[in-house]
Amino acid sequence: MTGFASRYLAAALLLSLAALSTPFARAEPFRIIITEPETPLVPNAVIELADRLGYYKKAGVEVELIRVKATPSAVAALRSGQGDMANIGFDIALQLNARAQMQLRGVIVPDKALPFVIVAKKDIATPKQLEGRVFGVSQVGSVDYVQSRMVLSKLGVGIDSLRFLAVGQPMIRAQALAAGQIDATAVTLGTWLTFPNKDGLGLLVDQAAYYQAAPLITKLNVVTADTAKNRHKEVEAVVHAILAASRDFAKAPESWVDAMAQARPDVQREQLEVLARAYAKSWVVDGGLDERELEFTTDAFYKSDDFKDIPRRVLPAEWIDRSFVETALHALGGK
Repeated sequence: MTGFASRYLAAALLLSLAALSTPFARAEPFRIIITEPETPLVPNAVIELADRLGYYKKAGVEVELIRVKATPSAVAALRSGQGDMANIGFDIALQLNARAQMQLRGVIVPDKALPFVIVAKKDIATPKQLEGRVFGVSQVGSVDYVQSRMVLSKLGVGIDSLRFLAVGQPMIRAQALAAGQIDATAVTLGTWLTFPNKDGLGLLVDQAAYYQAAPLITKLNVVTADTAKNRHKEVEAVVHAILAASRDFAKAPESWVDAMAQARPDVQREQLEVLARAYAKSWVVDGGLDERELEFTTDAFYKSDDFKDIPRRVLPAEWIDRSFVETALHALGGK
């Protein structure tokens, strides 16, 4: 072997070893499971917009978004290894840990309070009049199902008198309502604002009243305990990217409008501007893992009927991992 060939092979070997030691040197991308069929008209869209705007690449991680129908499907995908991180309902993650069905770690809250409203047929003037009616949900166990039950109960509605019908995603639920197939449903403010046919429909519970009845952390991003350990640097990079994008949108709401206009050309810019104003204080610029809010949300769910047969109480400290957010905050300049 010539001296040149020897030096070439040695250099190639060094480069290969360097690549193997790089945190993100993997054949496959880091896969994030989301439960929306398209970029949602809520602050939670930051998960997708961070990809579209290059925040993940800037943080040094390649990301692939995996779309599924709802939280139960996201859990199934995470369990089967089809994804590395999932944006799911807080209550579902809590139950899985409490039942020892999965070891999940909550790492960031991109949008802790989805801006739900309840819309209904115009002949339904008060929440109490929903009793005996059909309420459309994404599916049993989905975030809108769990929280709407909690909200309606707080508003004095006899939950057992309602029939909850699994219909699908928010726009499909709105269409089913307009077609008279259901009597009411909970959708995001963005879905209601952009729904083209509101004839015969009315806003029954607005965003403020819905949140006041259930001021909970709605969804968060989780990984398995194995992923938190074995792909630590990638999880760290994803959290950093989401937090950086959220901060930029909070500072310059028009940048969110610009990004959403590209992601959702079907929505008028004027409507996006209205949403940007409505979300002015909704951006999670600190990672959303406030201890008091986590404890309040945990308490609220354990008091609900859905948790009556949970074998043990799981405290936030047992499954919420703040280390990723803390690292990102340090790099981005604190809170």
